Amino acid sequence: MNPPFHPVPGLRLAAAAAGIRYAGRDDLALMELTEGGNAAAVFTRNAFCAAPVVVAREHLARAAPRYLLINSGNANAGTGDGGLAACRETCRLLAAAAGVAMDRVLPFSTGVIGEDLPTTPFARAIPGLLAALDEEGWEAAARAIMTTDTVPKLASRRLEIEGRAVTVTGMAKGSGMIRPDMATLLAFVATDAEVPREVLQRMLEEAVAPSFNSITVDGDTSTNDACVLLATGASGVAVKEADSLLGEAVAEVCLELARAIVRDGEGATKLVAVEVMEAASVAEARQVAYTVAHSPLVKTALFASDPNWGRILAAVGRAGLADLRIEGVRIWLDDVGIVRDGGRDPDYTEAAGLAVMRRDELSIRIALGRGAAAARVLTCDLSYDYVRINAEYRT
Repeated sequence: MNPPFHPVPGLRLAAAAAGIRYAGRDDLALMELTEGGNAAAVFTRNAFCAAPVVVAREHLARAAPRYLLINSGNANAGTGDGGLAACRETCRLLAAAAGVAMDRVLPFSTGVIGEDLPTTPFARAIPGLLAALDEEGWEAAARAIMTTDTVPKLASRRLEIEGRAVTVTGMAKGSGMIRPDMATLLAFVATDAEVPREVLQRMLEEAVAPSFNSITVDGDTSTNDACVLLATGASGVAVKEADSLLGEAVAEVCLELARAIVRDGEGATKLVAVEVMEAASVAEARQVAYTVAHSPLVKTALFASDPNWGRILAAVGRAGLADLRIEGVRIWLDDVGIVRDGGRDPDYTEAAGLAVMRRDELSIRIALGRGAAAARVLTCDLSYDYVRINAEYRT
């Protein structure tokens, strides 16, 4: 967490050790949105979406939420009708204890796919969670939703609108199974501004596109992705446009959280920006960027700090662009030219390439010479630890 950190008036959080999967650590988080607040969300596009994704979509379509219930350790995905029943039971338990309608609870889960979700731990933990709710509960909640994450991920901004202070604060979890077709992770961002729901939805979608939807660790889209933007209205400041100072602050928080997820990629040692410019379209630029960012050969070269630029060149060449003129392509490692005029840049030296590859943060910049469109994707290297972590995930 980068200080300063600001709680969001009108939002309270709590965490508890429910024993869903992990022993001796918090694995259940609760968020309470004040009455009258609004919520917007985006979810995974994985066809095998998890039970909580199905139920959260249903509930959000019917009512503004009062509570968000998030568990780690069990994804409740690939669990069929039984998983849906278990998810709805956790919502019922919370709704009964809190005295609200069941559809005012949004459920979220993260963890192992294909295992039945036990509901008894929820029944035991919910009374204590409700009693522990606190505006200062962000860090405890951020830790409770972690799986293979090594650190909690939090970001916060304070801005002034119409002479009054407005806060934007968020938390996220994610480390592996990261390649968004929404946002391959769980993320929860909140503001104390008053924002109509349709504006809040546009604001979220505009913030997600260059942040959570422009990152990848391993190319796998999760079954459980969800990103939620909450507006409590507690500041009394009304914002009626997505394109606004508030929208900029929401986008900044989302980008900071997205960077933290890639930086904490399973076994990652480097944060890498793949920047594609001079493309015929944004879609084409993203196609090339993701081809490079997903290449195991590029990612392992990054881990080794090996300026094996031929792997980058090969990935660009197989990205599937029709009629690509290779003599028009230029590629750089940061500001070191590596490819020009269809081959190695004549000014390139191995020492210069090695100096860039040894950095903890670097960029791979690719100019296609086909147009004016551009895109940027954040990725990381692929290390021995990534294989170990995922090989041992269920043991």
